[in-house]
Amino acid sequence: MNIKKRMNGAQIVVEVIKNQGVEYIFGYPGGACMPIFDALVDAPELKMILVRHEQGATHMADGYARATGKTGVVLVTSGPGATNTVTGILTAHMDSVPLVVLTGQTITPNLGKDAFQEADVFHIARTGRPGPVLVDLPKDVVSEEWNEDFSAKIELPGYQVQSNGDSANIKKVAELLAKSKRPLLYVGAGSVISGASKQVLKLAEKLQAPVTTTLLGKGGFSEKHPLSVGMLGMHGTAYANKTVVDCDLIMSIGARWDDRITGKVSEFCTNATKIHIDIDPAEFGKIINPDVSVNGDVAAVLDELNPQVKKLNSKDWLKKIEMWKKKHPLKYPKRGGLRAQHVLAELDRLTNSKAVISTDVGQHQMWAAQFCKSTRERQWLSSGGAGTMGYGFPAAIGAQLGKPKELVVAVVGDGGFQMTMSELATAAIHKLPIKILIINNRYLGMVRQWQQLFFDNRESGVNMEGNPNFVKIGEAYGIKGFHLRRAGDVTKVLKKALAYSDGPCIIEAEVAKADNVFPMIPAGAAVSEMLIDEPPATRKLKKPVGST
Repeated sequence: MNIKKRMNGAQIVVEVIKNQGVEYIFGYPGGACMPIFDALVDAPELKMILVRHEQGATHMADGYARATGKTGVVLVTSGPGATNTVTGILTAHMDSVPLVVLTGQTITPNLGKDAFQEADVFHIARTGRPGPVLVDLPKDVVSEEWNEDFSAKIELPGYQVQSNGDSANIKKVAELLAKSKRPLLYVGAGSVISGASKQVLKLAEKLQAPVTTTLLGKGGFSEKHPLSVGMLGMHGTAYANKTVVDCDLIMSIGARWDDRITGKVSEFCTNATKIHIDIDPAEFGKIINPDVSVNGDVAAVLDELNPQVKKLNSKDWLKKIEMWKKKHPLKYPKRGGLRAQHVLAELDRLTNSKAVISTDVGQHQMWAAQFCKSTRERQWLSSGGAGTMGYGFPAAIGAQLGKPKELVVAVVGDGGFQMTMSELATAAIHKLPIKILIINNRYLGMVRQWQQLFFDNRESGVNMEGNPNFVKIGEAYGIKGFHLRRAGDVTKVLKKALAYSDGPCIIEAEVAKADNVFPMIPAGAAVSEMLIDEPPATRKLKKPVGST
């Protein structure tokens, strides 16, 4: 039976959003989307979060989506309102985050005629693999009345999602695993998105196989588990990367073999069997040609695989890995001023690795990935594929709204924070108890590190001279602030900040200026060429040939 209602387009849009169970809309109004904002007045169950910049809206929706597993929703106007969302759409697209971006548009007769604030943003939504979806809503369409049938079934011809994997290929995976003596499970964001942590845990414990995670796979397997070797790749743990080099089988579970993981592809795991499980068949053979690939949802595939595997003879392999863990632990200098690593390690200890961590991009991101352990899914939010500066703080706002009972910490650098710090107003208005930890080294630290190591220390465009007093900036918004300058004060200051619950607070940690992140695999180098510690100043390194 058709149930038709006479409504204008804006009311229909709002009704559809309500029917999807949406809680929050992150947006900024303008002329082209005013009919939709007007319709929201009659829908109090939809909470409008008024941001201070459209990029902030997309990152908030992204953080909300990553923390909850739900779809983030953005509503902005046409022209620059729409184009200001492009960075956030790219960020979500690269990391496969479910996002719906609604943009107002000029009236349909003016489309294609360069009318005021028109911009062609359709291409952003329809290219590449699915992730964020952009819906362009002309003003006349949302203003006119229509007879809408809300009971109509959705039909998308040609659009099918593979859930269960091919049973014959899953059997082959089990057979290959049975032959391995030095296996490695390599867990990526696809496992987190699938909600497959229980299945991964069961597989690892049943096989007695070590597990490594990507930057975005953090939380897909607890980093406190004895079988965990932590994060692999460019700034992964030394023992994770040594495990990669020496394994005889590596199994990608929802990961895409990106260049930060493989390094020099021609020298990556050359003698190891390679298995790839992924929901997106386009990833198969794109970088690494697997011996067996299984197209399907990670959780569903592992549910079928787990009964087919048995404990492996991996005792000597695990013993060797334990030796690497003891010989090459994560470490940092204890002298020479306040260290970011010290602050982050103590944050992890004080929160018992339970905080939801949202990071910006740069050195602080890598240190946080190393020293803040993830023990569960959707606990770690970070821009991976795009490397978006300015992401961390607004993403934390979205995460806190989606998880109001969780402790949420934004770990940001002084550079990236200044790109979106106008959202302090948003956090303050909603009295969100976010902890904003600013790792302030007065540098664009990762770029400076590369200039030091690969460009003869010729600094260019990296000195953040003119940084404000971030605590005073916070005070201007009515936000509590804490200064942290001495190593001896780390525990005391962090405890005060963690205990503060009357809205957001800022912890400005003024850390050593010229610290570097290690271990490090230079871009384009083989994993076996990892630098575990800072090389002597007399050693001249080749300029990187790969992506930075």
